Amino acid sequence: MNLSELHILSKRVGIKLKQQSHLLVTAESCTGGGIATAITEVSGSSAWFDRAFVTYSNEAKMEMLQVSESTLQQFGAVSEETVKEMALGALQYSRGTYAISVSGIAGPTGGTDEKPVGTVCFAWANTQGELEIETMNFNGSREEVRLQACWHALEHLEDMLDKTEQM
Repeated sequence: MNLSELHILSKRVGIKLKQQSHLLVTAESCTGGGIATAITEVSGSSAWFDRAFVTYSNEAKMEMLQVSESTLQQFGAVSEETVKEMALGALQYSRGTYAISVSGIAGPTGGTDEKPVGTVCFAWANTQGELEIETMNFNGSREEVRLQACWHALEHLEDMLDKTEQM
């Protein structure tokens, strides 16, 4: 996958969000706004994209998304518990109806035995109460890990939207 393919995926996701009258909000850490960038590369994306929270520091996660300090202390910034709170906070502090959150270790430093470089946690939530959480392990350079994380986040959202459309 490359940036051109990510742009095509972003277009498909945007079309589905618009068709289903949804607004996306993102809460990003290791991707640094990459998901929001991919979405806003598409002309007309203001019809399906509300805003992005780039909460790289723990303080930003707490202040902007109400991630609890105890969650960060107990589980760390790169955890399913943290991305869950990030996604729910993004929905609470936006007009979004779908949220994607992501936090991970893009490298080349920062990894541990428990959470090696390439570990990325995701959450997808919507205002209908759906919540999906997943941890992935990606390989490659910092840029490659971040690109794979953006791709995975949008691809999973597309799958969720497809399921909703079929109901």
